[in-house]
Amino acid sequence: QVRLVESGGGLVQTGGSRRLVCAASTRAFSSLSMGWFRQAPGKEREFVAAIERGGVSSDYADSVKGRFIISRDDAKNTLYLQMNSLKPEDTAVYYCARRAYSGTYSDLRSYNDWGQGTQVTVSS
Repeated sequence: QVRLVESGGGLVQTGGSRRLVCAASTRAFSSLSMGWFRQAPGKEREFVAAIERGGVSSDYADSVKGRFIISRDDAKNTLYLQMNSLKPEDTAVYYCARRAYSGTYSDLRSYNDWGQGTQVTVSS
């Protein structure tokens, strides 16, 4: 099991930027496929972005494509989500997760370990 801790959330104005950070408690981080999800009040948790081990490929939800960038620093066991051009509909609790099973990147069932989440609020 991998412990994941997110940080970087907060209040930001529409059009602003924010970078989320996910610290992983494992030296095997470089071998992990990782993802970001989010959950708004009253809604189901949804896929945001994923990145393969070594950063060789990534995938994004259509709603964030062109605005968000997922990246990783394997030397620091850290995952990032750079969020630009933020909109009020991006308001949610953001979670990072370790992808443990084969399947589509957007399938929550493909992910095993989850962080506690960090709140991002975009004011209009």
